[in-house]
Amino acid sequence: MAKFEPILTAQISDPRQKSIDTYLKKGGYEGLKKALSLNPDEVTAQVKASGLRGRGGAGFPCGVKWGFVPKNTGNPIYLLCNADESEPGTFKDRLIIENDPHQIIEGIAIASYALGVRTAYIYIRGEMYLGAKVLNAAIAECYQKGILGPRVHGSEFALDLHVHRGAGAYICGEETALIESLEGKRGQPRIKPPFPAIKGVFGCPTVVNNVETLACLPHIFTRGVDWFTSIGVPKGTGPKLYCISGHVNRPGVYELPMGVNLKELIDEHAGGMKGGKLKAVIPGGASAPVLTADEIDVALDFDSLAARGTMLGSAAVIVMNDTTCMVNTTVNLLKFFAHESCGQCTPCREGTPWSYRLLSRIEEGGGSLADLDLLLGIARNMSNGMTICVFGDAAAAPIQSFIKKFRTEFEEHIAGRTCHGLVEPSPSPNHSALPGSMPAAISVRS
Repeated sequence: MAKFEPILTAQISDPRQKSIDTYLKKGGYEGLKKALSLNPDEVTAQVKASGLRGRGGAGFPCGVKWGFVPKNTGNPIYLLCNADESEPGTFKDRLIIENDPHQIIEGIAIASYALGVRTAYIYIRGEMYLGAKVLNAAIAECYQKGILGPRVHGSEFALDLHVHRGAGAYICGEETALIESLEGKRGQPRIKPPFPAIKGVFGCPTVVNNVETLACLPHIFTRGVDWFTSIGVPKGTGPKLYCISGHVNRPGVYELPMGVNLKELIDEHAGGMKGGKLKAVIPGGASAPVLTADEIDVALDFDSLAARGTMLGSAAVIVMNDTTCMVNTTVNLLKFFAHESCGQCTPCREGTPWSYRLLSRIEEGGGSLADLDLLLGIARNMSNGMTICVFGDAAAAPIQSFIKKFRTEFEEHIAGRTCHGLVEPSPSPNHSALPGSMPAAISVRS
């Protein structure tokens, strides 16, 4: 691949980048100025033309999503920045939040102008104390400089921005659960329709966009739509942040064009395997179906991975070598999902802990072959629209894909009542032990 110059992460190694003065000196808020010179519909049209797709997991076209918001309802319109980064193996948004917060704020201001928003919120994961502190400081600077407030950048447009800290629930990454939590209620997903664009926070039209999605907007307006579409693949344009962790020599966040080859990401950018041979890769966070070693010659974009029966998700690439026990890994994943289920839907509330118990029994040497079919049956009853949100599908994906791809290993584990020396089963499985958990120090490479 030709050399690629970082865009979203170009300035994060500069500790002064958190300051608005530094951000302005490097051309910050010029994208907002250009957006304000257009009318809101023209801003939306440019975002549509850019092909920008949501970076939070679903990959829905950003400009199209904005177009669903009804005009002239008499109610205010709200924009929510989803900074509730909780997917195991994912740490890309945190990187931008803590090191280049004004890039996010500028994106929020552009989106708010296009949508007619006067009040926006950043909903940040409760554990991200530093991130919330950095964002609040940056927002205070914006008010002082006139970037936020009654006359944004000297225009007639007014915008207020608030940071709201969550309480540490994974489910609040789902947009309607996020909205419920922001309203002060228990974080549980809503039945759709109505969709947030029609009836969201406080019963008003609402758009929810991910941190990385919003961070792309300033660059679209400073460099142009043609520049943005020249990066990536036709149905996946622009730069993309990939988190890679697990058994690689150089784990970290890599900014590359959307659609970089997974094998290239592992071998060239992440330095190849750290001990052993490649066995499996989860390409998009814990809820993405696993790929085997002979399936990694694939582009890391939404459509290419969907064609392989998995998904890009949050672009959290978790790499496992041949010392990894697939049973132990599945146990860790299901412990996480069982703990994080909001309990609203019966299939999810009962299915996730039941699956965890069955998998734990297999790992501990007490399982039977019938347990595998039972696990697949539970997974079917949690997925494919059986629950209010896609949490059930997320929890079912590891069960279905790991058993499908590595059934022999599960059967050998049951027959031999042991891991066959691959790894020692943990006495108390914990999702934080999953290969690919966030490293203590995040390294950033491009």
